[in-house]
Amino acid sequence: MMTPLLQVALGGALGASARYLTGTTVTRLLGHGFPAGTMVVNVVGSFLMGALVVVLAKKGGQAAAPFLMTGLLGGFTTFSAFSLDAVTLFERGQVMAAMGYVLGSVVISIAALMAGLLVARMVLA
Repeated sequence: MMTPLLQVALGGALGASARYLTGTTVTRLLGHGFPAGTMVVNVVGSFLMGALVVVLAKKGGQAAAPFLMTGLLGGFTTFSAFSLDAVTLFERGQVMAAMGYVLGSVVISIAALMAGLLVARMVLA
């Protein structure tokens, strides 16, 4: 029997590989002008996460959750987990928390990326 950590590791490797292949294929087909590969991965991953949550809950497949949800879909796109968290908050009636989570995650993550760029450029200048 595989431990949950090994399930996540194996699923993550497969998910990251699928992300790479999907992203490069979409970019090759549509060009580099718009990050369509990333967008396709995020949309497909979010759809699959939504479907998987229902299937695992209805079919009692919680033992597969570390491999499928955290590993495979987490390696494919963490946006699917972000989307699930936001919808879960909303469905619990925590609308303000959901809005804060979405806005905060997007704005703060972009700000953090910009700060990382700035720091790295200053250090390497």
